[in-house]
Amino acid sequence: MPISGMTGFGRAEGALGGSKGEGWSWAVEARSVNGRNLETRFRGPPGFDGLERATREGAQARFQRGQLTVGVQAKRSEGGIAVRVNAEQLERYLALGDPLVAAGRVKPARLDGLLALRGVIEADDAGLDPEVQAELEAAMAASIGVALDGLLAARREEGRALLAVLSAQVERIGDLAGQARGIAAGQPAAIKARFEARLKELAGEAATEERIVQEAAAMAVKADVAEELDRLAGHVEAARALLAADAAVGRRLDFLTQEFMREANTLCSKSQLSALTAVGLDLKAAIEQFREQVQNVE
Repeated sequence: MPISGMTGFGRAEGALGGSKGEGWSWAVEARSVNGRNLETRFRGPPGFDGLERATREGAQARFQRGQLTVGVQAKRSEGGIAVRVNAEQLERYLALGDPLVAAGRVKPARLDGLLALRGVIEADDAGLDPEVQAELEAAMAASIGVALDGLLAARREEGRALLAVLSAQVERIGDLAGQARGIAAGQPAAIKARFEARLKELAGEAATEERIVQEAAAMAVKADVAEELDRLAGHVEAARALLAADAAVGRRLDFLTQEFMREANTLCSKSQLSALTAVGLDLKAAIEQFREQVQNVE
């Protein structure tokens, strides 16, 4: 895959049952947006500290740029949660209700009502067997890898769409640079004609052909844009090569865009023809559009 984007989403689900009827299920979501560097944020269930390390290592193995957010939501089945009756709390509720029952103000409490009172039934899901913990964490880490693979596929899909857009923009820049070269070839003659007309208007017969040629030549040298056009052509070839490279090229494309704009600005500043200035402005607009799309490239 030549290039990859930085926006995408991946999801994975998993489950693991235990020998005593307990079980876990979980879902992993991984998403990313544009970023100058690789930043990974992780949110997961308490007690599974190794998952954050697995997430960061998995992200570093797959990506070079982008802001990643990975979240794991885990749920333990009711069969795997030990419960107990808090006898002390139950006795407190009975002690509070006995005077009311004795006075005939309320009926005696039923068991289902008592068990529904807050704090009577307690769940003890804090402890896990170390072997079960390790097995569960490994299974969740595998799901994180699947979600990151899905994110990678989504980012590559975005890269395929970006490649078509960027390639067309590079060709547009190359075409405009070619147009500029053709127009710029007429600059010396136009400069000479303009200077000759102006000088004869001011100096009359004193405006000799030799002086006109000398002055016009000096002006033409200052307005020469051949070097800028040569560098633009080289940058176009470099951009084509980067778009075909099997690597993360976002940073290099971003730098190349700055070089594109530098040459286009100089071209406009040296222009002595309205037609060349118009092409230069179109060139700057095309480069800016290219720059905006490059921000999405890994």
